[in-house]
Amino acid sequence: MAVLEAGGNAFDAAAAALCASFVAEPLLSSPGGGGFLLAAPSGEPPRIYDFFTHTPLARAGAGSEVDFREVEVDFGSARQTFQIGLGSAATPGAVAGLFDFQGDLGRIPLGEVVAPAVSMAREGILVTDLQAYLATILEPILRSAPSVEAVFAPGGSMVVAGEVQRLPELADLLETLAIEGRDLFYRGEVAAAVDRASREGGGHLRREDFLRYQVELREPLAFSYRGDAGWTNPPPASGGVLVAFGLGLVGAAGPENPPADPLGPAEALRLAAALVATGRARRGEGLDAEVDLALARRFLAPETLARYRDAQALHPPAPRGTSHLSVVDAAGNAASLSISNGEGCGWVLPGGGFMLNNMLGEADLQPRGFGRWPPGVRLTSMMAPTLMQGPDGRQVALGSGGSNRIRSAILQVLVGILDHGLDLETAVARSRLHAEGEHLDVEGGWSDAAVEALMPAWPDHAVWPDLNLFFGGVHVAAQGPGGAEGAGDPRRGGVARVVARVVAEGRSSGRGQRLP
Repeated sequence: MAVLEAGGNAFDAAAAALCASFVAEPLLSSPGGGGFLLAAPSGEPPRIYDFFTHTPLARAGAGSEVDFREVEVDFGSARQTFQIGLGSAATPGAVAGLFDFQGDLGRIPLGEVVAPAVSMAREGILVTDLQAYLATILEPILRSAPSVEAVFAPGGSMVVAGEVQRLPELADLLETLAIEGRDLFYRGEVAAAVDRASREGGGHLRREDFLRYQVELREPLAFSYRGDAGWTNPPPASGGVLVAFGLGLVGAAGPENPPADPLGPAEALRLAAALVATGRARRGEGLDAEVDLALARRFLAPETLARYRDAQALHPPAPRGTSHLSVVDAAGNAASLSISNGEGCGWVLPGGGFMLNNMLGEADLQPRGFGRWPPGVRLTSMMAPTLMQGPDGRQVALGSGGSNRIRSAILQVLVGILDHGLDLETAVARSRLHAEGEHLDVEGGWSDAAVEALMPAWPDHAVWPDLNLFFGGVHVAAQGPGGAEGAGDPRRGGVARVVARVVAEGRSSGRGQRLP
């Protein structure tokens, strides 16, 4: 909000919010992680900035003891094992992405962009219930090393809702990055510190990994639904392909007359069938491994959709570390950004105040199995920043956290908006389904008739009592003939704000003018 009010555009604001997420959600988002920005500059084709994590160029040498270990996390009703250690860290891309997309598309100096996050980190933020809950769940990681405890559990105490959390070392790092540039991270002290720690502590990363890292500029995967044009994250990420495939199935099931009740039995059956068929197609067509553009096109071909259209078909609850933010501005720019640090590897950069990612320990990202990753390649991801544009010019930018629930969450919010005409807040808050294998999860809030209709087809099911962060966190920003609006997902403490328009200066394009 501060950056928009200062005259920045959607991309400046997305960069500022990315930095703020390092402070507000330091377990899920970090300079040591990676992500994607779907950027739609006004009057230009959309593009994807892929700054996701990259596998190391080489594995630690023979005879080296790799720091790759398990920690068990207790969710109350379930327990789950996470893989952490320096051997679980892939090459981070978040900082490179920040510099590339803000440098290409932003209009105010980077120092002004990072200033709100620097202030937050230095002065502190009030810890919310959700932040405290996530810290409690991930306590085994936060207590895995004294250096991590010193940052995230100072004095030995875990963060508590209502207390102030400060990250002064992260404030110094962000401030210095804005002055010295990305070389500080990829050629200077940060790369050197990671190299040294990895050699001494059993990691794979070396200075060469940082020197070679590049942001990939990609053409988004284009699709259409109900007359709206859509763009989403292309391969090697798989999440966007699955969103587009699921929408194709839903559209085929009710091309003209979607069910009248958005929480009724007909809608529940339609969505569940599409979600289960998408999961089966993912496994049957090889999208649970590495994905390329040719495979994605075959997957979205009409004959593939037809093959799975009539098909009927979960991982344990996990906060899998993904954050999402969406920004649109009055000049017609749209930004949809997803960022992840996994759960963090349990190693903090000395003097930097952040944890490196543990992406090499994420089972969803390792189809070959742990330790068998191909060297020097971009990891796949379920993250799917997405943009829809209607015939009337309305833009809807959205995305979600939630690991393999990302695809089902985004699909169901889009169906609510485009099929049922729901406003953004109602579409985001609408109860969801998620199918994995033969198991169906039903979020609280569906009608009794809907739940009863689902039971015969999916005897292996779980009905949740309320809305739950398990079902993702979709955050949406939109603008069009009716003005600007947004919605943050209540499942993950989401919030949306419309910033008042300020006096325009300069040219009429989104870059080079003060028109948020």
